Amino acid sequence: MISVDNLSVAFGSFTLFDNISFVVNPKDKIALVGKNGAGKSTMLKIFAGLQAPTGGNVVIPKDVTIGYLPQHMIHADGKTVLQEAETAFEHVKEMQAEIEHLTTELSERTDYDSAEYAELIERLTVKNEQMQTLGLGNFRAEVEKTLIGLGFERSDFGRDTSEFSGGWRMRIELAKILMRRPDVLLLDEPTNHLDIESIQWLENFLATSGCAVILISHDRAFIDAVTNRTIEISLGKIYDYRVSYSKYVELRKERREQQIRAYKNQQKQIQDTEDFIERFRYKATKSVQVQSRIKQLEKLERIEVDMEDNASLHLKFPPAPRSGDIVVEIDGLEKKYDEVVFSDVSLMIKRGEKVAFVGKNGEGKSTLVKCIMNEITDYTGKLRLGHNVKIGYFAQNQASLLDENRTVFETIDYVAVGDIRTKIRDILGAFMFGGEASDKKVKVLSGGERSRLAMIRLLLEPVNLLILDEPTNHLDMRSKDVLKEAILAFDGTAIIVSHDREFLDGLVTKVYEFGNKRVKENLGGIFDFLKAKKLQSLQQLEMRVPQKSEEKESKAPSENKLSYEERKELNKKVRKAERAVEEAEKCVAELEERQTELETKMNDGGNLEELLAQYNKVKRELEQKMYEWEILTEELEALKNG
Repeated sequence: MISVDNLSVAFGSFTLFDNISFVVNPKDKIALVGKNGAGKSTMLKIFAGLQAPTGGNVVIPKDVTIGYLPQHMIHADGKTVLQEAETAFEHVKEMQAEIEHLTTELSERTDYDSAEYAELIERLTVKNEQMQTLGLGNFRAEVEKTLIGLGFERSDFGRDTSEFSGGWRMRIELAKILMRRPDVLLLDEPTNHLDIESIQWLENFLATSGCAVILISHDRAFIDAVTNRTIEISLGKIYDYRVSYSKYVELRKERREQQIRAYKNQQKQIQDTEDFIERFRYKATKSVQVQSRIKQLEKLERIEVDMEDNASLHLKFPPAPRSGDIVVEIDGLEKKYDEVVFSDVSLMIKRGEKVAFVGKNGEGKSTLVKCIMNEITDYTGKLRLGHNVKIGYFAQNQASLLDENRTVFETIDYVAVGDIRTKIRDILGAFMFGGEASDKKVKVLSGGERSRLAMIRLLLEPVNLLILDEPTNHLDMRSKDVLKEAILAFDGTAIIVSHDREFLDGLVTKVYEFGNKRVKENLGGIFDFLKAKKLQSLQQLEMRVPQKSEEKESKAPSENKLSYEERKELNKKVRKAERAVEEAEKCVAELEERQTELETKMNDGGNLEELLAQYNKVKRELEQKMYEWEILTEELEALKNG
C-alpha cells in the first residue's frame, strides 16, 4: 500500500533517517516507537505529504486515502460541534454529485459501442461500489455515534466549537478523520486528550477497522491493544518487528543481547588478529600470513551495538514530612456552578495511599482537586486535611509559573538539595533535557517542555501529599517509568488524575470513579476497576435497568398488572438473584474468617513472608467478592422494585 525506498532526511549535518526502507500493507496496525527526537512525527508528516524527504521515495498509490491527526493543529470556528463533525462527509456529497453527473452523461449518449461509453460505465460502477463500501446512507447516525464514543454528550452537539478547550476540539478532528474511513490512519498521540472510556472506545474502533493504522503513542496499554507490528526508529535506522509492543520489548532485549555477544566475539577476533600482525610484522617467514591478516581486518564488517539509554537512573523523592494517619477526609461534599458538579461525596484517604481519580472529562475530578487545594471554597459539606499535610501540586498551568529568565538547569538547581544536586543532569536527561537542552532559557521552551520541567521541580520538593493532574501527557515511556518508580518509592500520599492505564497499573490501590454527579470508591488497581466496571455494565445491559432520566417515561408496569406467566418468570429471577446474594454473603463471611485467622497467626509468629502472601491474596479476594455482592444486591433491588 505504501512503499518506503531508501528514505533519507537530514537537517544540516544531522541525519534523522539514513536510507531506510519498508512497506506498509493493508490492515497493518503499526506502532512507531523510539526516543523523543528520533523522527516518529517527521515520518508521519512525510506520509501525509506535509514534509519532503532529503532523499529516497515514498510511493503511495493515487487511490489510497490518508487521514492524519497531528499533535497540534489550528482549529476553525463558526460551526457547531455537529456541523463541524459532518464536514467529514463532504467527500460523500462530492461522490453523490459525481455519480449523478456520470448517470446524466450516460443517459444523453448514444455511442453505446465506443470505448468512451465503456469507460463511463466503468467509472460509474467503481463509484457506486465505493459508495456501497462506505455504507454511509445515514451519516448523521454515524456522526452522533462517533461523537458520543469520544465523550461528547448530545447536549454538546448544538454548542459552538469555540466554547470547547483545545483537547475537546482535537476530539472533533479525530471524529472527522475516523468517519472519513481512510485507507491509512496516521495518529500522533491521539490519547493525550481522551479519558479512559473514550480511549477504550477508540481502541475497539481501531482494532476492528479494516484500515491500516500507523500510530505514535506513549500509552503502552493502548498501543498493545491496537497494534500488531512495531517499527522502532533508532539513530537513523529502523528495526521492523511484526509483533505487538509488549512482544517487541522482549525481542528487542534479545536482539541487543545477541548484538553484545557478537560484538564481544568479534572484538576478541580483532584483538587476536592485531596481536598476530604486531608479533610477526618484521619476520620475513611470516610476511604472507601478516599481509593476509591485514587484508582480512580491512574487509571485516564491524559489528556495532545500538546505543542504549541510561536505564539505571532511579529518581527518589526527598523523605516526606510525616502527616497524620488521615490525610484527606470528605463528608457529604457538594459543589455547584450553574448546575451540580457532584454531590454527597464522602471519602477518606489515609497516609501512604496512592489513589486514582478517573472518569469522563467534565465530571468534577479537577474541581474536587481544587477543593482539596483550597482554591475552591464555596462548597457545602465537610472537607478536612489531616495534621501537617504539605501538598505538592502538578497541573498544566503550573508550567506558566516558572521563572522565564532561568535556564533549565538553574530552575532545578534552585530547588534541589543534598545529594540529588549531583544527579541533576542525569535527571534532566531522563526527562528529555539532555546535553545542550539543559542550558536553554525557560522562555524559549515549548508548552510540553515547560510541563516536564515543572514536573521535575515538583519531584524535588519536600511534600507529603502529591496531587498530579494528567502528569504523563508530555512524557515519553522512559520518563514515565522514572516518574512511576519515583511515586512508588514515595513514602507520602498521592492522588493521581490520569487516563493512562499503564501508568496507573501497579501504582494505585484505590480508584475513585467520577460520574453522574457522584464519586464511587473502588478498591483494587486500575485493571481490577476496569474489569469489574465492564462486568457491571454487561449485567446492567442484560437486566435492562432503566436510567433515572428514563424512568418517568419507561417505568415498568407494576406487578399487579403483569400476567401470571410474567409474574412467575419475575419471581423465578428474584429467587435466583436472592440465592446469588446469599452465596456471595456466605463467601464474604468465610473470607473474613480466613483473614482473621491469618492476622492471628501473623501476630503469633511463624513464616511471616508466607503468611503475608496468603493474607494479601485473601484480602484481594475479599475486596472482589464484596464488590460482586454489591452488584448482586443492586440487581436484586432493581428486580424487586420493577
